Amino acid sequence: MAQRSRLAKSKSALIAMVVLILALGAGVFGSTYAGGGWGAKLALDLSGGTQMILAPSVNGAKTDSVNEEQLNQAVEIIRQRVDGSGVAEAEVTTQSGKNVVVSVPGNIDQKTRELIQASAQMDFRSVLVAAQPQTVTKEQALPEKELPKPDAKPADGSDMNWIDAKLWREFEKTDCSSGKSPQGDTQDPNKPVVACAKDGSEKYILGPVEINGTDITTASHTQVTNSTGVSTGQWGVNIEFNPSATEKFKKVTERLFAINGKNPQDARARFAIMLDGDVLSSPVAQAVISDGKPQITGQFDEQSAKALADQLKYGALPITFKIQSEQQISATLGANQLKMGLIAGLIGLALVFIYSLFQYRLLGFVTIASLIIAGIISYLAIVLLGWSMNYRLSLAGIAGLIVAVGQTADSFIVYFERIRDEIRTGRTIPAAVDHGWASAKKTILASKAVNLLAAVVLYIVSVGSVRGFAFTLGLTAIADLIVVFLFTHPILTLLARTRYFGEGRRHSGLDPEALDAVPLYRGAGRIRTPEDSDGLSLAERRRKQRLEQHPTESAAVPQDNPAREA
Repeated sequence: MAQRSRLAKSKSALIAMVVLILALGAGVFGSTYAGGGWGAKLALDLSGGTQMILAPSVNGAKTDSVNEEQLNQAVEIIRQRVDGSGVAEAEVTTQSGKNVVVSVPGNIDQKTRELIQASAQMDFRSVLVAAQPQTVTKEQALPEKELPKPDAKPADGSDMNWIDAKLWREFEKTDCSSGKSPQGDTQDPNKPVVACAKDGSEKYILGPVEINGTDITTASHTQVTNSTGVSTGQWGVNIEFNPSATEKFKKVTERLFAINGKNPQDARARFAIMLDGDVLSSPVAQAVISDGKPQITGQFDEQSAKALADQLKYGALPITFKIQSEQQISATLGANQLKMGLIAGLIGLALVFIYSLFQYRLLGFVTIASLIIAGIISYLAIVLLGWSMNYRLSLAGIAGLIVAVGQTADSFIVYFERIRDEIRTGRTIPAAVDHGWASAKKTILASKAVNLLAAVVLYIVSVGSVRGFAFTLGLTAIADLIVVFLFTHPILTLLARTRYFGEGRRHSGLDPEALDAVPLYRGAGRIRTPEDSDGLSLAERRRKQRLEQHPTESAAVPQDNPAREA
């Protein structure tokens, strides 16, 4: 019964392996109808891409006024933006301590270009007036006598005394259909401004800046829940301010919420979130936020909520950037280096194959098959990740795959050597496979846990191509575990029950004689375990031994009554 159970589990594991490979293959095949393909996407060092040189300035000042600390902070934020957009293996560096160079694999799309260009400071201003984005006609324009005339000094950011006749006329003639504010990133943070919604839906008169984008600690997108914790199906954006801004924001929301309580239609109950002088969002204050953790809700889907969260999280730059130049660049390493890297990998793979066949004879073909299957799983996973997450394979990533060949082979070597040790102690081959696996899998799991931990730490603390090396190293470690558990062990369990491998024939790699195994039977005094048994009772075994020593007695002993021998 135990043997049947092991065989059934082994067959189920092999079926699971086939299903996994077919599922990955189906995923890749399905991606071809959505812009994907069967080939892995290549990174900047192998395929070339687009290079943008950004010229910095501080509030319209000259480039020379930008210090190294500001530039390094800007590089880090731009790198986070680019990585957050799903562009893998991008490079963001400084040039001569003055400019920032952004190199992106392949052809840069408009979304990523806009994300890189969105490099000004982020601001929060109170809304004073909101209207349709079109220019006001003469008939619709406010008469001279009705133009606003401030009669006192503004008391807060929502005070209408910020608006004078000149600002109102500018508001009337501004057309925001294009989503571009007239003053752009040159707006004075201490004065009211006319601004446009980035999507071209509205135009505004806004009060002075009350909170800076640098006060945002983090931002994320999530589904909105009601008071009972049940999801409403809508998407929202969560913001968290630092301690200094928490108190400021509390006072702002107290003022806006009070306005909302008097007249929910009053535009002054809203505050505008601005980037590069354009309004990203203008939510209504629906409560007093005292903990510095507001949630923005509205007509969001998951994609737009994530986009706004990313802009809030990575939007606050200490300096402003303008694109100085943009050009296509060729691969820095090129096809020749890729070819040499693949050749090196194939040579390493061939050496592992030769060693396996030399050391384990026919059993080495199990190692070869396991490595091939691990390679197929890793490749299909890389292709799927390239389509779904824009992951790109760099030369460093290929180096990680080559290194993984040796680490993957280690798992099989540990397993095979443990089986051989069990055979040397006198166990039968099926029992040796079962006991060897019980010991080897603990070592394999510990080894792969260390590999995964190293890969995760290296991925977190590194940048650029080193992350590609860490990623492929971790991916192949997972593939190795899958193959060992769902293919290598099950196939050995089945082979051990065959006549050729189960009897340890010559060149099987499990020959007890070649392994200098102790004799299977040491006499009547030996204590046997169920696994050591060959399936015969004690009487049947004695009869078999006697018949081998005295063949002529076979006629004198009834064949159907082995118990008589006892």
